[in-house]
Amino acid sequence: MGFKGRKKGKYEEAEKFIEKMKEIQEEAKAVLSKVQEEFKKYIDSKRTEVNDYKVEDLVMLSTKDLKYQMVRRRTEKLMERFVGSYKIKKIISSNTVELKLPSTVKIHLVVNVSRIQHYIGQVEGQRKEKPAPVIIKGEEE
Repeated sequence: MGFKGRKKGKYEEAEKFIEKMKEIQEEAKAVLSKVQEEFKKYIDSKRTEVNDYKVEDLVMLSTKDLKYQMVRRRTEKLMERFVGSYKIKKIISSNTVELKLPSTVKIHLVVNVSRIQHYIGQVEGQRKEKPAPVIIKGEEE
């Protein structure tokens, strides 16, 4: 009595099928890894370095979320893209910070780092003055 193993000759078609499936699987793995590398290359080309923010750093806030508050300013095309110089109150995670905002800015204090930029002060000797209004035929523009 006892157990006798499978006979080789009897299952040739099954072994051919298994070999064919292994070849297809290897080919699929190779194609998938190639596509993954191409996607990674494309995505990494668009990716930028994350700025390191610290507490008390000065940052500028994007006006993307402030448009309804800046209705009276001027046309959207001419509106500033970033406003103010606000201090970072607290760093919540690598991509979110809490800002010290004035009460006039009515948005949530916690913002994503994609909505802020480091504030770069004015160059020494540079003055920030508003230009005088242009008067044409007695009317101010």
